[in-house]
Amino acid sequence: MKGVYFLISTLAILASATFLVSASDPSPLQDFCVALNDTKSAGGYFGAGAVFVNGKFCKDPKLVNANDFFFSGLQNPRNTQNPLGSNVTTVNVDQIAGLNTLGISLTRIDFAPNGLNPPHTHPRASEFLVVLEGSLYVGFVTSNGDGNRLFTKVLNKGDVFVFPIGLIHFQFNVGHVNAVAFAGLSSQNPGVITIANAVFGSKPLINPDVLAKAFQVDNNVVDYLQKQFWYDNN
Repeated sequence: MKGVYFLISTLAILASATFLVSASDPSPLQDFCVALNDTKSAGGYFGAGAVFVNGKFCKDPKLVNANDFFFSGLQNPRNTQNPLGSNVTTVNVDQIAGLNTLGISLTRIDFAPNGLNPPHTHPRASEFLVVLEGSLYVGFVTSNGDGNRLFTKVLNKGDVFVFPIGLIHFQFNVGHVNAVAFAGLSSQNPGVITIANAVFGSKPLINPDVLAKAFQVDNNVVDYLQKQFWYDNN
């Protein structure tokens, strides 16, 4: 009987592990699945039974070409003349169709002096950041169960920092010159939730009583914040 219980327990653990793995981007079962937004240009690959693979249709492999895996222009500085002083250029499955099912994406982040990539989270990806130019003060906050601990570091050219999946994090240019960083993310479509924008700029607005109680401030403060323009640097 002990052997049976051990076998059942082992199968339960394996089933749990399989579920956890499948909760992230699925692993491809073919060389590639170049994304399409509809079946009209699928080249008859699926016929009448078109299906989604991770939210996208697959292009007929015979019609795939090098441009399906290509993006150009990340060498060019982006405009940082905005309230945040930063600009995020995203390269995910919407820009490179060949990223579909591959579980990776990339961003370029430009910072003016004192520019900020404000506290945000990626619900579907971990991130590693490498600084190409300048100095950045970066950090992330752990979950409630870990006590909301803050981990920070000042990064210089060539330094790398990792932000675990789903945790709130930020980057701030502490130098006197422009800064540039590239970030790799572990999803073809990591998503981004900018905390201030989501809380105070939601559509429709969150009931001010909810936010006043949550932040322990007067309703007038919430009203002021909800009337601000929350810039999106993505």
